[in-house]
Amino acid sequence: MTDQSYQPPITALRAFVSVAKHLHFGSAAAELGVSQPSLSQALAGLEAGLGLRLVERTTRRVMLTAEGRRLLGSAIAVCDAVDDFLLDAAGDLDPLSGTLRLGLIPTIAPYILPRVLQGLAERRPALDLLVVEDQTDRLLGQLRDGALDAAVLALPAGAPGIGEIPMYAEDFVLALPQGHPLAGRKRLSPKMLEDLPLLLLDEGHCLRDQALEVCQLAGVSPDLRQTRAASLTTAVQCVEGGLGVTLIP
Repeated sequence: MTDQSYQPPITALRAFVSVAKHLHFGSAAAELGVSQPSLSQALAGLEAGLGLRLVERTTRRVMLTAEGRRLLGSAIAVCDAVDDFLLDAAGDLDPLSGTLRLGLIPTIAPYILPRVLQGLAERRPALDLLVVEDQTDRLLGQLRDGALDAAVLALPAGAPGIGEIPMYAEDFVLALPQGHPLAGRKRLSPKMLEDLPLLLLDEGHCLRDQALEVCQLAGVSPDLRQTRAASLTTAVQCVEGGLGVTLIP
């Protein structure tokens, strides 16, 4: 049982976070600028103080225990808070300085990233941007664990404890092959999806779920073809090849 009076040193928490990040004691020690024995001693002291095993270490690999995975997010948050405190004390606290871990869903990352990255080094020289491209559920998990600072997702994400700030709104458009009878129409009723061969993204993509929600709200059961794409670009190429139609932002 954890001693409630135990106050873990920030050096021990940093040691735990770095080992969890690298899963390698040598790399973690190098990142923190300490020796491996000092790192191991700090981590062992943290585990002893908590009465919990956080890391399993064998001759071949380093792994987090279940308790280590559970507590990692809190440890990252504490280390980040201490860093912010020190920057604030020095009068240098800027939300766009230091490391910013940004997640993006694959359906929009190729379109947003060029605008975000263009000139970023010149505008924000103190910002170290780390980009993670992944599906919505995994990005939300990393946000909850503290492994990400922010993520660009399709809303509503509906995740308890995570704030949402709308950035922009887009309509769905129906991508059709050239020469299709519906090509050139400005407005289409979702009812028309009933008889169209609809191509969808793979399971796990929020855009797939949103396309199916459009069909559900319209009360239609579209002809779902077996062709599935991992990106919007592939889906559009399949449409151009005459394999069906698709809904895209």
